Amino acid sequence: MANLLKRRRPVLFTVIGATVATGVAAYAYARRKLHPPLPTVAHVNLHKYMGRWYEVARLPARFEKGCQHVTAEYKLLPDGKVRVVNTCHQEGINGPVKKATATARAVDDTNSKLKVQFFWPFEGDYWILDLDLSDYRYALVGEPGRENLWILSRTPHLDRSIRDRLVAHARELGFPVENLLFTPQPVSE
Repeated sequence: MANLLKRRRPVLFTVIGATVATGVAAYAYARRKLHPPLPTVAHVNLHKYMGRWYEVARLPARFEKGCQHVTAEYKLLPDGKVRVVNTCHQEGINGPVKKATATARAVDDTNSKLKVQFFWPFEGDYWILDLDLSDYRYALVGEPGRENLWILSRTPHLDRSIRDRLVAHARELGFPVENLLFTPQPVSE
């Protein structure tokens, strides 16, 4: 009897895992339907988008709790995917460093909609909603459920007028901008 249970255990875990995954997918689909379609920029030149970005502001996310001096480093890989390294300093600009590495892939020809995977099999949406198309100095990134939002800049600090315009744009798109956290960054780097 014990051997029979041991053989059935992997099947049971597979069934439970599939059920949970289906539930999560159904919930995500239902959340998306609560909002109108989320427009993205017409096209992103991935070569120009690569490099370091500083987080100017974000909606609260448990995976960034206590993070300050947050940066994201993007590197285009030979297969067309993007290597992502997010860096966070815990509880202070000079606090202990926490890094998270992921892989991203464009899901359409515009390169403005990406799927990011920090661990298999789960992927998250990374949609570029606004972008300085001349120099790629700033970006507004979110996802269709309106739960995650980031304002990014090539420098630790973004001009207030640009920041305010990006916040207003996010509000128009239905993001709860009243919950934005403005990320402490060093004076210069």
